[in-house]
Amino acid sequence: MKMAYLCGIDLGTSSLKTLLMDEQGSVKGVCARSYQFASPRGGFAEQDPREWWEACCRTVRGVLKESGISGSDVAAVSFSGQMHGAVLLDETYQVIRPAILHCDARSGEQVEQMKETLGEERVRQWVMNPIYTGFLLPSLLWVRENEPENFRKIRHVCLPKDYLKFRMSGELSSDYSDASATLAFDIKKGGWSEEILQAFEIPEEFFPACFYTAEAAGAVCREAAEETGLSERTLVVAGGGDQVMQGIGNGAIRTGMATVNIGSSGQFSFQSGSPVTNAQLNTNTFCGYEKNRWIVMGAIMNAGLSLKWINRVLGQNDFEAVNRVVEQVKPGSGGLLFLPYLNGERTPHLNPDLSGAFLGMSFDTSPASMTRAVMEGVSFALYQCMELCEGLGLKAEELIASGGGARSKPWLQIQSDIYNMPLKVADTEEQAGLGAAIAAAVGAGIYASVEEGCHQAVHYQDFTVIPDPENHRIYREYYQLYKEAYQGSREVLEKVTRLGRSS
Repeated sequence: MKMAYLCGIDLGTSSLKTLLMDEQGSVKGVCARSYQFASPRGGFAEQDPREWWEACCRTVRGVLKESGISGSDVAAVSFSGQMHGAVLLDETYQVIRPAILHCDARSGEQVEQMKETLGEERVRQWVMNPIYTGFLLPSLLWVRENEPENFRKIRHVCLPKDYLKFRMSGELSSDYSDASATLAFDIKKGGWSEEILQAFEIPEEFFPACFYTAEAAGAVCREAAEETGLSERTLVVAGGGDQVMQGIGNGAIRTGMATVNIGSSGQFSFQSGSPVTNAQLNTNTFCGYEKNRWIVMGAIMNAGLSLKWINRVLGQNDFEAVNRVVEQVKPGSGGLLFLPYLNGERTPHLNPDLSGAFLGMSFDTSPASMTRAVMEGVSFALYQCMELCEGLGLKAEELIASGGGARSKPWLQIQSDIYNMPLKVADTEEQAGLGAAIAAAVGAGIYASVEEGCHQAVHYQDFTVIPDPENHRIYREYYQLYKEAYQGSREVLEKVTRLGRSS
């Protein structure tokens, strides 16, 4: 019998990656294509969805060619994608304007309107997420108020990965995990919120039907088959938001398991058997990969982006060399603190008007200490997320590191020392793509469940990062100063940010 193959496509903020896996769970190849997002004004972040589709076609063809596998042998394809963004389509399903991304900060006024209109209690009961810039609904309201000619053209609204799924299948759909991160979705009921959409006079018809992550949502259409090299017999499986798919790709699918992810942004995610939120509404609660499964997490805006920024500023292009010099710097970076608020912050501050800052600079400050301070600052921000989620009764009995931060040994050790927890690392760098491939296999009936798929396909590296008690003691002191630094500098950072955007 012929071997079946599964394709997992991960749409990120800075690149798209396509992973090919066989039915036994062995990764046969990965192909990636990078791109940039545009910032036409301060706080804006946009991308052309058609560029995503071009990257998708090229990487699917690339991974098929490199692996020597025929597209006709690919049983199913599924997707992981950057969350929250808004893709706007007209009546002929053509892109109206560039997609507004999750890291976009333009919709501050619309966020305040939503808070006032809905009220805190309804937000807590229905949305279970902070109302924040970059989420789909406030971005949509911004378009209505600032680009009425574009708004009048809208007939369909979708999330980033769902645009790719539409181009792949010819059918527009979403999944419960990604939809629950739009602010237009009732988390407990598991459907688009009629009350919220009516409150803002948004037609429910704009939004597509939802599937669970591992459900089939169509098949590859003729045009996509020609562009990608896949077969029209290849199933298209719903997929999910990147945090859900990374959880699957890390094998973190049961209560008591958590992942800490450092990609462009950063997340500390807990698996939960019930939807919970905190009084401050500064954590996120999303639907999980199946019914009665949720993810509760804290999210920070600038994780890997912070390291990318400091490397660019300092002219550091060799990742391995950066890791070597960082290892030579002691915990605390010589009394240097970094606040990673380069483009605002979500958990716990919910403040799009923040800027980043170094505190404690001196004539002794070196590029190595600045770089390590960036790694420590991002880890402190994630530690705040961890503490908030633990305050909701969630406990990480097992913690798995993922994303770019898991590829840096000194950053892994920094994280372990700050969290005071052992860290495991999956043996693939493309956890979200692997999660999508597992979902594709379940949708195609190759695996009976996501659990079976994880058992078959997810493996861990042969080491566990163990926290150093003395380093943790040092970091506890710096962590307290880190929190005080925000309180002491918040107003100044806000004023500087606003001045910069207005100039």
